[in-house]
Parts: sequence; structure tokens; C-alpha cells
Amino acid sequence: MRTGVRLALDWGDARIGVAACDAAGTLAYPVETVPGNKQSLDRIAALVAEYEPFEVVVGLPRSLSGGEGPAAAKIRQHALALAGRLSGVQVRLLDERLTTVTAARTLSQRGRKAKQQRAVIDQVAAVTILEQALEAERRTGRPPGELLAETSERGDEA
Repeated sequence: MRTGVRLALDWGDARIGVAACDAAGTLAYPVETVPGNKQSLDRIAALVAEYEPFEVVVGLPRSLSGGEGPAAAKIRQHALALAGRLSGVQVRLLDERLTTVTAARTLSQRGRKAKQQRAVIDQVAAVTILEQALEAERRTGRPPGELLAETSERGDEA
């Protein structure tokens, strides 16, 4: 398994959940919820500068059948725009089917009512995306998802 910090994004129209993990890829944790507006890319780029990940995993909303619709196309555009802003960081797309449902269930089980969930559900969904990416890499020994852009010259991908 590759070592280094990773960030994950659950990119929605109104909010973008951000999660990170430790360099060993052991623990994924929520970072913040970024408002979905014209300053979103600036804030995410600032988080990338702060956390110094080698990789950003962006959740790709596929349909239950696995297809891609307008929402997935929009996320691809956001991810491409983000990749264009980053230097030395891989951007990967990872199937995020049902991550928000999983996040809502987790929060409900912990006693958070639906109204209380809004502030953190996107962060929890981002944690779920990152946990799925880490587990996939542990299981297969290969980087997870689809490599969208690689601006890294580190060449640490096996």
C-alpha cells in the first residue's frame, strides 16, 4: 500500500465534504464542509496546500446500475478543474454509490436527527469515500478508482 496523506471529496452542488487520512492510510477523518460556490476551488486548493496529500479522491456519483448521468459529468468537470489547479497531486475518481445513505445511517445510529446531520453529512460521506478507497487499495494492492489526472513526478505508483 502506498504511504502518504490523501484527501477525499464528496462534491455536491450546495456543499463539499472533505476528509483526510494519516500517512499510513489507517484512519480517515472529517476535515470540513466547503460551501459549493465560486470560491470552492480556492478553498479546496488551500486544504491541499495545508494537508499536502499525494492524492485527492473525488466521489463519482454513478447510478445504481453503474452508469454515469449528468451529475457524474458535472463531478468530472469539477475534478478536472481541481486537477488543473494542483501541482504534484494525483486526482482520482471513485464510485461513490450510496455513500450519503451510509453516512446518514451512521449519523442516525449515533443519535443525530436529520436536521442535525446537514452540517456534517457531507464530511461523513467523504470519510466513507476515503475508507472505501483505502480498503480497495489494501485488498487489491492497486491504487483505487480511475486516475483522472496525474501531475506528480514522484512516480510512486506501483
